[in-house]
Amino acid sequence: MSISPKTALLDEYALVARALSSPARLSLLEQLAQGERGVEGLAEKTGLTFANCSQHLQQLRRAALVTSRRDGKAVIYRMTDAKTLHLMDLLRIVAERNLEQVHQILRGLSGGMDAPEPVSRSDLAARIIGGDVIILDMRPADEYAAGHIPGAINTTLATLEGIIPGLAPDADIVAYCRGPYCIYAHQAVAALRRRGFNARRLDGGLPEWREDGHPVHVGLP
Repeated sequence: MSISPKTALLDEYALVARALSSPARLSLLEQLAQGERGVEGLAEKTGLTFANCSQHLQQLRRAALVTSRRDGKAVIYRMTDAKTLHLMDLLRIVAERNLEQVHQILRGLSGGMDAPEPVSRSDLAARIIGGDVIILDMRPADEYAAGHIPGAINTTLATLEGIIPGLAPDADIVAYCRGPYCIYAHQAVAALRRRGFNARRLDGGLPEWREDGHPVHVGLP
């Protein structure tokens, strides 16, 4: 029995939707938005077993959301194109607008307070030129070294307390991490605001910053 062209198209669209319908696969895409990685590295970053990670990556590849290449015996994956970033962000926007549970989780990350509006990427770029902002990169050191916003200080939630004494009390602070699904920036902003700092998170993360055409520094300071 043949199917109509419209049904065939909807089947293909649904293939992409099914690929996005797993927290594990969304986590893998978040990692690949930082840059290409091998299966072993992705498994370590996401807490998946090697076999489970490979299965999820195959589903993402069938939906053409990722591509792969061989490097010796290793298989290296990368995100197919930056449009996937926009799709992931739309998922976040729809969920935040319509799901009360999302609001409850985000309020929990902010210690029960309403989080301040994020700083736009264009605004941060202008403030970097003006030199009147402190930027905190909340990602692990290896991701920071692979690329970060120029001038950003690399720290983690575990080491944040150690750098607070060196921050000016009246400083404007912007924290960012991997992107719209990353919670480290939310948690850092909440911790800093509890200490009286004017802190906000960046709208998006390094992948979105890079996609906008803003400069990215590679390596350690």
